[in-house]
Amino acid sequence: MMGFAFLLRALLAAILGCAGSAALAAGLPEQARQRGRLEVGVRYVIPPYAAGAKYRTPEGVDTVLAEDLAARLQVTLATLRATPVNRAQLLASGKADLVLAAVADSDPLLRSAAVVPTGYAAAPLAIMRTDTDIKTPQQLKGRTVCLSEGGAYVGAMAARYGAIEKVFKAPADSLLALRVGGCDAAVHDDALLNALLKLPEWKKFSARLTLGPRMSLVLIAPAGDAGAAAFLKKTAHAWSEGSYWAGIRKKWANDVAFEVYLSQSVPDCH
Repeated sequence: MMGFAFLLRALLAAILGCAGSAALAAGLPEQARQRGRLEVGVRYVIPPYAAGAKYRTPEGVDTVLAEDLAARLQVTLATLRATPVNRAQLLASGKADLVLAAVADSDPLLRSAAVVPTGYAAAPLAIMRTDTDIKTPQQLKGRTVCLSEGGAYVGAMAARYGAIEKVFKAPADSLLALRVGGCDAAVHDDALLNALLKLPEWKKFSARLTLGPRMSLVLIAPAGDAGAAAFLKKTAHAWSEGSYWAGIRKKWANDVAFEVYLSQSVPDCH
């Protein structure tokens, strides 16, 4: 009997070990489905909508992509604040299944994680009235630059160029301030602003200055997770097909332009 009990315990341990190995091999997709939730680190966590507040399209496309990833797995989405300081720890601790980040080629995280380009890249772009006297980045010194919460360029305009930064809740608020004379320039991703400037009502504000290098937005998952790498590569490939990115840029531009239109109660500055 003792021999039989020992064999039974050994068999159960082997079965559990195999099950654990299989779950580990399944990686992110299966773990997220079992949990019913995908945990994604993003640059800016959008605050919950408050009843009665004006809806505002957020800065960037991070959350849009995170929502798409969760939808493909048929789970809910939870976002966490990911910064250059904490994103490696978020992945190592398992608090985040993956992180969306715009990273430089020299970022040490790229050497210890699985990285998949999303297909989105952007540089900081300042837009201004067409009759502006600001012709070079250096001329932003002492001038007012509007940005929005969650943007990658908050702090950088003051540090690099000596600009006076005014940070608003969302891109529509920043761009509204530009239209009514509250700032000399507004700075956001060029990939999104260039889509906005195609609209006829923004022709008067189409003076542009590129203010930094272009960076690629990437998906970062723990190294060794084959399931995560396969899922992310498949999704990024789907994003690269057809008009996915053109649709994202166009929707952002149209939504933000409409929000500005609804909120503008005074004429453009002259």
